[in-house]
Amino acid sequence: MRRRTATILGAGLLLAQGCPSAYQRTYERETLRLESQQRAADAQAAAEHAQASRFAAVAYFAVGSAVVGEDGQRELRWFVDKMQPYPQAVILVQGFADSTGAEAKNRTLSGDRARAVASYLSAQGVAPARIVTQGYGTDSPAASNATGKGRRNNRRVEVTVR
Repeated sequence: MRRRTATILGAGLLLAQGCPSAYQRTYERETLRLESQQRAADAQAAAEHAQASRFAAVAYFAVGSAVVGEDGQRELRWFVDKMQPYPQAVILVQGFADSTGAEAKNRTLSGDRARAVASYLSAQGVAPARIVTQGYGTDSPAASNATGKGRRNNRRVEVTVR
């Protein structure tokens, strides 16, 4: 009798393993549906990032200043307007300085410029959590520091989508 019971139980287990239950089929269908939704959401996010990455802004500064001027404000307002359809985009704000003055001062000044632009973007409605700031001092000049025009181009903050 015990042997027969064990055989029946063993056969039942084999049968149960060979035939997925309704629960298992539902679970697998739901898993496939969720994976498909995630792939679609990832593709949508990538497409939005590609669209948002088309836009950038540059604000220029006076010697020794971290005050965003009128031209910079106009450029940044334009950028904020372009970012409205992309509320998830992370914005990278990179500050730079020309070679005027000591490097330690320029590194601090470039960071102050980046923070001033980030503050302006926040005041225009961009969530601070979406903004990443970096100051580079005189690293990565946009132009030669040998001329006044070149130095002006190096006193800047670049705003891009990360």
